[in-house]
Amino acid sequence: MAFRTLFFDQQDHELLLMVNKVLEKARTPSPFVRKLFDASLHPHGIKELSVSRELRVAYAVINLLDSLEAGMAEDRLLALQTLRDEVLYSAQTGLRRNTARVLIQIMKDLVRAHGDTCRQLKLAHDFRRAASGKPRIVRALLAQYHLLEMPEEWNQLAFDNHVHDANTKGRKNPTHLIMDAWIKGIRHLTVIYYNFVESAAARELMQAADIMGVSVRIGVEFRVPARNKYAELIWVPRGFSDSQGFLSFLEETPTQHLMQEGRKASQYLAEYVLLVLRRYNERHRRSINEEFGLTLEPLHRDDFLAFVGTGQPSLLHLAEFIHKRLVPALQGRVEELRDEWAIATQPEREGIEALVQRLDALDAETVHDLWLAPACNPDIPSAFVPHEGAAVPDILRTPPRALLDWLTSLHSGYRITLNLSELTVADVLELLWDCEGLITHLELFNLKDWAEGDEAHVANIRAINELQLAINSGSAPRLKRLIRALIRDYAESGAENATERCEKFRRILRNIPRLQAFYKSVQLKSRIGSDSTSRSHRVHGMGLVFRETLPPRAQKQIDDPRDTMRQIIPVHTEVYLRESMLERRTPVLPSSMLVNLVRRLPGCSRFGFRRSREWVVRTDTSRVTPRGNIATLGGFARGGGNGLSLHQRGGAVCKRWMGMRYLNTGVSNALKVLAGFIPAVLSFMQTQDSLLTAMLWTTIWFGITGVRNVIQAVTGGGGISRSPLLRWNDYVSWSRISDSLLFTGISVPLLENVIRVLLLEQGFGLTVSNNPALVYAVISAANGAYIAAHNIYRGLPKEAVLGNIFRSVLAIPTSLLYSEMLVELLVLMHIPNPTALIQPYAAVISKMASDTIAGAVEGYADRNNNMRIRRWDYESKLYQLFDAFSRLELRFPEEDVLELLSQPKQFIRTVEAEAEDLERTIIINALDLMYFWMYQPRARSVLSLLVREMSPEERAILARSQMVLTREREVSQLFVDGIVGKNFSKPLAFYLDRNVEYLTAMSQLTGVDTVGNRVASPV
Repeated sequence: MAFRTLFFDQQDHELLLMVNKVLEKARTPSPFVRKLFDASLHPHGIKELSVSRELRVAYAVINLLDSLEAGMAEDRLLALQTLRDEVLYSAQTGLRRNTARVLIQIMKDLVRAHGDTCRQLKLAHDFRRAASGKPRIVRALLAQYHLLEMPEEWNQLAFDNHVHDANTKGRKNPTHLIMDAWIKGIRHLTVIYYNFVESAAARELMQAADIMGVSVRIGVEFRVPARNKYAELIWVPRGFSDSQGFLSFLEETPTQHLMQEGRKASQYLAEYVLLVLRRYNERHRRSINEEFGLTLEPLHRDDFLAFVGTGQPSLLHLAEFIHKRLVPALQGRVEELRDEWAIATQPEREGIEALVQRLDALDAETVHDLWLAPACNPDIPSAFVPHEGAAVPDILRTPPRALLDWLTSLHSGYRITLNLSELTVADVLELLWDCEGLITHLELFNLKDWAEGDEAHVANIRAINELQLAINSGSAPRLKRLIRALIRDYAESGAENATERCEKFRRILRNIPRLQAFYKSVQLKSRIGSDSTSRSHRVHGMGLVFRETLPPRAQKQIDDPRDTMRQIIPVHTEVYLRESMLERRTPVLPSSMLVNLVRRLPGCSRFGFRRSREWVVRTDTSRVTPRGNIATLGGFARGGGNGLSLHQRGGAVCKRWMGMRYLNTGVSNALKVLAGFIPAVLSFMQTQDSLLTAMLWTTIWFGITGVRNVIQAVTGGGGISRSPLLRWNDYVSWSRISDSLLFTGISVPLLENVIRVLLLEQGFGLTVSNNPALVYAVISAANGAYIAAHNIYRGLPKEAVLGNIFRSVLAIPTSLLYSEMLVELLVLMHIPNPTALIQPYAAVISKMASDTIAGAVEGYADRNNNMRIRRWDYESKLYQLFDAFSRLELRFPEEDVLELLSQPKQFIRTVEAEAEDLERTIIINALDLMYFWMYQPRARSVLSLLVREMSPEERAILARSQMVLTREREVSQLFVDGIVGKNFSKPLAFYLDRNVEYLTAMSQLTGVDTVGNRVASPV
């Protein structure tokens, strides 16, 4: 069979074609594509008729990953909103958020794999498999991408208190950073900026965080002189009502003055980096050429600054810039060495191999360590060591206490975190004393420092932690012992400033109560961060999580010694679970009196409440210990390098056999059916006279299962009341039926040979003739347990699993009923000894009874699943509708907006001039609601329930906002203008054909006339 036919689906090839077509065009999306990112368009709404979900997700990811320019921030945010909605509404099962995380990760890889067709096809196929939301598939893909499963309650304590974006030295723009944080499961993030923060960067970051539901804080890091080194203080202003309050604070004159001084400090560092660049060109470049036989050209200042982009120039940027220019030269040199190696002697070959290994190890971090670090350029005054002189900005010479007085005068709410990088316990004690309680947190653990440090670094952090715990404990003897030990160590060290520091420590020793008073009311707390820039391949990436707050599967994965991508850091902080019982918004019973009556019953006091669980962390209890409870979320590349080798590597060619995972869906379904059919036939051959009879009974067995699956799917989708636009097979998942047929085929030897023949008939002498009730009971119970087990494996709804466990109770009398009916039928046909005749078919009768109950149980579960998804759809769309109405009321205070909505022609004329965006939103909401009603399973049932819960005013708003659909000319023009992209013919035809039918249905549902006021569109 041809490769293209055996593996992958036509949809995979189509998705790949469309994605690559977009990637090969200009990177800026067209206006038509941009309109698909309108936040008003629902993923399950009218745009389904225009663009496939996979392509919409691809568009969004491309737009997010594509650009770092600040001018495209709005496009990135629109893309992020679209991406979030698309993936969150894709999952059809309980693993909604985890499925969404996997979908985004797969699509990111698919976009980045441009040019590798085989890998892209695999990713396209994985995307479609993951979109089903089957727990087994989603969990396997989470493990493949080294993502921990998160609780669907989304209450995990996953955080990172120190990360960077592209506006400093990070690689990712703010929107991309937030998206990746959400993929990892991070809920709390602190993004650090050096010396100043631009309002545009802060705005993008906070808006992206609002979209994804990530709690984000912005910190500004300042360096202050602390003896012969710089200490780093992170200022996090707090106490704002919303993100706009923080942005307004940044625009205030005193804050702007601080930011301006901070810019001078950043410029001072940038000038130092440019000096290092000059030194690289003059000296290090030449030594590299001589050492490795290269011909590197000088690097230009303007090219480097263009490479940095919106960030602040740093040695890390410079290392990456040099490495980017170095790699092509290294590849050319290895080509030359490959030719030399082929004709070299054995000793020469060993030398060449050693040289290639050194060339391969020249990554960006090695470039920094060998040629750019301050120690490699001692003739350039380091910007990382305090200096005096007019060239040094004032803010870099400001003492710690003076700087903190300045910062705290700007805003009453704040956190000041002391970064412990390169600080000793003596330095920390001095700073805490000098700043008199203004330092509120210690960055107790920094992943980057930990990875780059050694045992001495951990010992130093442990000593600082002991000081912190001693201060927080309020124990004067404990604090006294620590300070006396410091005095003794310094006195014995013979350091140049030992006498001065010992005298200061003695002054602190005599004033221990004062030091304790600084942190008596609010204790000195801890912060933990990765210091991630998303650039390093040697240290863990962004994200940490408290192990206890994860599902059991994820905890096992963390504890698995084979998982080398994840580590538990040596810090333990107390966390505890807080449960709250909140009354449900929707009444569970029609009367509050009935609810109160039920709550009086024993064990029912919480009836009508929903449970909310939240993890709480005590950051004042952090202690450095080998038995930590915080795990890393980010991984790192082991054995990175430049991919250089003396042996030529072939391109990415698809293998002839790629495993069952990537088989064409049709082929896979056929194999599943065959894999179930063969054991069923073999099993029936043990009890039947011929192969033909065995195949007949197998076909009947499979027919029972297939018909049951079709009936339950149609019933779950609406049954008789389903949309007239959908055929019965639109509700049917053929992959799900194939799975059912596979497992039902395997059940034949279990129920027929093992249970009925071996266990009951041969083991206990039980047959339908002598004890029909017990025979059917045992077979039904075994079948129920078997089906529940494979339902769990397949990831079916919980209602289906629980129902199948207990369905044997109902299957027993149903089996007896079917048995009696069959016996009576045989008697009417004058067939002798009918009871003995049906004995070999007891398993089939039990199967039919069991599937009858299963059809009802699983149909009910499918119904509930569809109802749940439609409720999500309607709740989000109705929220948008009522929000748009509220904005109209505020925009037009003199108008009766509700009355205006009942006159669509007048409404459009009034709104078009002053609030075109709201007019567009109202029309989009109406189109989406119309599409829900006409196409989505169980939409009519859910909207009917929601309308019953609405107030009369809300019903009127809903009904009259739909009347805008009577303006066919204006609505049609929006389609032509690209409201759903270029492919608008199908959604436009749907609107023109069905809007009258829909408005009539809305009028009947709400009791509000939406048709009588219909105005003909002017010609």
